[in-house]
Amino acid sequence: MSASFKVLQFNMQFGQSWDDAYPDHAPVNLDLTIAEIRSHDADIILLQEVEQAWPGGAQTDPPPNYTWLRGALRGYDGYFSYPKADPRELPFGIGLAIFSRTPLRERLRMDLPSPPVEFEFKGRKTTPTDRLLIGASTMIGRRQLRVFNTHLLAFFMLKAGSEGNAGQRRRVVDQLKDSQGPTLLGGDFNVSKHQSLVRQFGRAGYKTVQSKSITWRRRPYVLDHIFHSRHLRPVRHAVKPTPASDHHVLVAEFEFVE
Repeated sequence: MSASFKVLQFNMQFGQSWDDAYPDHAPVNLDLTIAEIRSHDADIILLQEVEQAWPGGAQTDPPPNYTWLRGALRGYDGYFSYPKADPRELPFGIGLAIFSRTPLRERLRMDLPSPPVEFEFKGRKTTPTDRLLIGASTMIGRRQLRVFNTHLLAFFMLKAGSEGNAGQRRRVVDQLKDSQGPTLLGGDFNVSKHQSLVRQFGRAGYKTVQSKSITWRRRPYVLDHIFHSRHLRPVRHAVKPTPASDHHVLVAEFEFVE
């Protein structure tokens, strides 16, 4: 691997493809997901919503989609984690994965508690489940890189604001502040008014590679980001629509700042 490297950020929506007319009933097509991922030839791959949640919060072990991905993405080391099991889990996407062409070490898993914001789902009142942050270190050439991946709660879907419920974002920022060398954070941050997120992470010393192009098909929001520390310089980036998810792919190439 050369001193420059490519990162792919992708909420894969558990392999559910996109259908403009009936998006919630589009088929799951993991072959399409894998083809999309492979097409970018990334050195580091950050995925959210790897698995689909089951009723009652059951979590299949081994995780079926991640197992399929590991078999298809030969030449990559992988790390996956479910969020904390919870009977309140809704039937959407859960689970985070990091893939790297170089070995992943110093793996981290951190629960991000959700506040008890009450909302209604299919006529039943409930509260949101906890979210997740994972991380690992790897070597790019002779340089160590710390990589984080997260998927935060979509407060805008609950008619609440993430600025007034700052616990998850604050925990992520604390991890970024503790990382001293070259560091990346990718994820689906689920912040509809993303300017506040960009400012908050900027105060911690991290910049997003882009904040203008929409990354979600369902609403015109910039939900997906790759944040980087001052030790890294973005060379180029692109937001690429794909039929493999309701999220677009975000790719960025980086080089180390000497």
